[in-house]
Amino acid sequence: MVNGSVVGSGPVGSGAVGLEARVGALLDEALALYRDSPRAVSWLRGHRARFAEPVRVAVAGGHGTGKSTLVSALVGEELTAPPTATAWYRDGARPAAWVGAHEVPVVRRDDGVRVEAGGAERVVVEWPARSLRDLVLVDTRPDAPVELVFGEADAVLHLTRHVRDEDLERLRAGHDHPIARAAPVTTLLVLARADEIGGGRIDALSSAKQIARRCRRDPAVRGLCQDAVAFAGLLAVASRTLRDEEFAALGALSGLARAELDGHLLSADRFAGEDFPVALGASARQRLLDRLGLFGVRLCTTLIRQGFDTRVKLTGQLAQRSGLGELREAIGAHLTERRGALKARSALLGLDVVLRAEPRPGSVGLLGALERVVAGAHDFRELRLLAALAGGRVSLPGELGEEATRLVGGAGTGAAARLGAEEQGLSGRELRHLLLDVLGRWREHAASPVLDNAQRRAAGVVVRSCEGVLVERGGVAG
Repeated sequence: MVNGSVVGSGPVGSGAVGLEARVGALLDEALALYRDSPRAVSWLRGHRARFAEPVRVAVAGGHGTGKSTLVSALVGEELTAPPTATAWYRDGARPAAWVGAHEVPVVRRDDGVRVEAGGAERVVVEWPARSLRDLVLVDTRPDAPVELVFGEADAVLHLTRHVRDEDLERLRAGHDHPIARAAPVTTLLVLARADEIGGGRIDALSSAKQIARRCRRDPAVRGLCQDAVAFAGLLAVASRTLRDEEFAALGALSGLARAELDGHLLSADRFAGEDFPVALGASARQRLLDRLGLFGVRLCTTLIRQGFDTRVKLTGQLAQRSGLGELREAIGAHLTERRGALKARSALLGLDVVLRAEPRPGSVGLLGALERVVAGAHDFRELRLLAALAGGRVSLPGELGEEATRLVGGAGTGAAARLGAEEQGLSGRELRHLLLDVLGRWREHAASPVLDNAQRRAAGVVVRSCEGVLVERGGVAG
């Protein structure tokens, strides 16, 4: 208790709602304590306002990794902000963009929508999109410092074409804070430009997905991110924005015999050259290359020949093959469903900065309360266990590790996702019986003399998660 406010861990089943209430109370206590410090009050008010926002997701990566393309694919519109700017994309009633308090033009052109903000360093774009109702996407600059990327975001999509040591170093740096280590940040690794694997071979996407699966199993990688997804950005954007005239051009190309067309698909120069067997202008062919890449043109013509011969059928295939569906699922399972825990984590990091930068009478008590919330909140225990299981710091025998990962929310925080029953169509009563059976087994694991202390503690976290789900569904965790 701090100044009469209860900030300890909540009851089993209180979940992220209880955590948010406790963290909100801490922020309010801090605002009262620092009311005579304008700088601290401004900082804390910013974090209090941020606490009520959707999850902030930084899209980070080096030059040429396709960050803006990924944002466009998620939003469903070809959006271009100034290359000098960090661009924030939020849901809005109408398309609009702001630099500070000043609105700047948003102009639709043949090649998409451009935000005309000159050399601005930060621009906020409001766009009416379903995908932005639960997310704020932050398209960061390639040279953005690690502490800025992880400090301003609740979660991170880290894009890279190949996983290198510098990628792992940046991800490790994002965990370099006591609170960050106690409540690991949710990071998704995106293997970008997957269609260029092996020089854009026809099996490039399947090869990229195999690499993503290897990353998930690699101890050096899996302890730093919650999932790895292969993603072909150009195909994903085209799946949502392909125009009728572009589909017609692809249809004309697919009408050629493969033997006649394949030679022109060996290189971009050949495809855009003058000696071409279809009455399709060089500018139209260049537009297809810009939109789809050479791999995408090859894939689309092949798919149309295979019977995906309407724009709806073709774009459905592009969405499926590009990795856009897997990326959306990963964002849902690891980010938006964890909103409460992620927002609480960011708020606690911000509060910790003030308490350590401006110590005063009363701040020690607040710091102690903060540390108790971090140590005691079950949402953070789940995140710590997920990181420990992924990184190999805790190992459970047989298939228990995979089941534990699922039960503490590694594949989604809903009851069916935790129980691995999303596709079984179970009734509420059937889910409850399954949950009780799982809970009983894991209580036995938590007390098993066969397991070591770390394994029993991990089983105890799983038990607490199952009890929480049971309470939330109206059962009694006795």
